[in-house]
Amino acid sequence: MHTALAHRARPPRPGPVTASLVFGWRALLKIKHVPEQLFDVTVFPVLFLLMFTFLFGGALAGSPDVYIQTLLPGILVMTVVMITMYTAVVLNTDIQKGVFDRIRSLPVWRPAALAGALLGDAVRYTVASTVVVVLGLALGFRPQGGAAGVLAAVAVLVAFCYSLSWLWSMLGLVLRTPNSVMSVSMMVLFPGTFLTNVFVDPATMPGWLRAFVEANPVTHLVTAVRGLVHGTAAASEVALVFAECAVLVGVFAPLTLYLYNRRN
Repeated sequence: MHTALAHRARPPRPGPVTASLVFGWRALLKIKHVPEQLFDVTVFPVLFLLMFTFLFGGALAGSPDVYIQTLLPGILVMTVVMITMYTAVVLNTDIQKGVFDRIRSLPVWRPAALAGALLGDAVRYTVASTVVVVLGLALGFRPQGGAAGVLAAVAVLVAFCYSLSWLWSMLGLVLRTPNSVMSVSMMVLFPGTFLTNVFVDPATMPGWLRAFVEANPVTHLVTAVRGLVHGTAAASEVALVFAECAVLVGVFAPLTLYLYNRRN
């Protein structure tokens, strides 16, 4: 056995990109073996869009057909942003099961596991976006920006959610259990997604609430996505979202990697 192994060339060490793609594929294989993981990116978007369209459409816009033109971009943002917390839940679950320690012992680029997991989540965000848009078209949604506007909106949304996932990854490394990760994430995401311009114009809100809503990054994201979908987006609106993405990555990615490397 020693002789046979000695004559075999040792495979080259995988680079950062290759290692990250492998871990991204690992994240997708989890969905293959546990398809229930797709419930949050398929069932929830459908329920949200149907409930809010037909529940509020008549009262706020006169009819669901009119309301969905404004609502769908907001529901698109709301549903995809809310599922970003599962990045931290999966990471924390790997820590509790000991998978985290096994991965860290591999001779690969250290951040590859985190980067790969986030790439896999980007696929989930795209699936959720596709579900919302397809259902919206079936319900009468008509994007004035055409297919190009929808694709641009989804790209901006996925970029923001990828950036936000670094925050949840940091929490996944700090908190002790997956349940605590989900609880803390929901305490942030629930008001962070509902106190926005998804459902109504902030101009109709009390002054103190309007100030919070207009400063909310999710509100900025909804404005940009809604503008791209309907072909009315200003360059400043999209630039603001990308600036916030840069801040999220610039602040939380180094902190997450520091905690990841320091964790025992």
